[in-house]
Amino acid sequence: MKIFSWNVNGLRAVLNKGALQSFIEEYRPDILCLQETKAKQGQAEVDFPEYEEIWNSAERAGYSGTAIFTKVKPLGVRYGFLPEQEEMSGWEDAFGDARTEGRVLTAEFEDFFLVNVYVPNEKDGLERMEWRSKVWDKALLAYLKGLDKEKPVLVCGDFNVAHEEIDLARPVQNEGHAGFTNTGRQGMTEYLSNGFIDTWRELHPNEQKYSWWSYRGGARMRNVGWRIDYFLASERLRDQIKNAEILNEVMGSDHCPIMVEL
Repeated sequence: MKIFSWNVNGLRAVLNKGALQSFIEEYRPDILCLQETKAKQGQAEVDFPEYEEIWNSAERAGYSGTAIFTKVKPLGVRYGFLPEQEEMSGWEDAFGDARTEGRVLTAEFEDFFLVNVYVPNEKDGLERMEWRSKVWDKALLAYLKGLDKEKPVLVCGDFNVAHEEIDLARPVQNEGHAGFTNTGRQGMTEYLSNGFIDTWRELHPNEQKYSWWSYRGGARMRNVGWRIDYFLASERLRDQIKNAEILNEVMGSDHCPIMVEL
């Protein structure tokens, strides 16, 4: 089974370019997780009859959102965090309410849960760094650990953090900036210290490859990028991870797709 994840930075835009159609035709994903769809179901002309579509769109128009296109029918679907988590205080800040932004979408399959996430960024002035650490990261980790008690978990998406220096082209210049703060990096460390593995780094321990590039200054052409998109997996899935790839050659967004093969 090949599962792909891609922050498309606007589903309508990547469809209008023909990029998503070409990608699906070439790579034939069994399951495709999308982030930053920026559309509700029906607003984009999606025509992939082999796939069941599952959407979790933001209430705010043209913003955030996740979707799963799958050839394998899921046993069930969950939208967002658990109800008791979302009833807790602290979700709203000056930038919005993360519960209404379609950032978490879970599909249950026979042998594992697949969680598709679009993690809020820390903001250029780090205004959201503390909130993300104390609210978002804690909630997501608790949610994943709860699922993991039922069956193994595969969680993918845009985590908006480069974990180690090897995960970005210019670590010294970007130290302490959004996406490479000690606080944000510690959030990823917590996932990896609580029963989850970074599938790409597991299979490519010393390789430097990126999944996102700024639109500024020809960063992608010069490969001045960041690895901020991940597939994390429950430890007990380790032996089932056959392959993990970052598909730099796929264009259409400021991110490229990533993949794991079980």
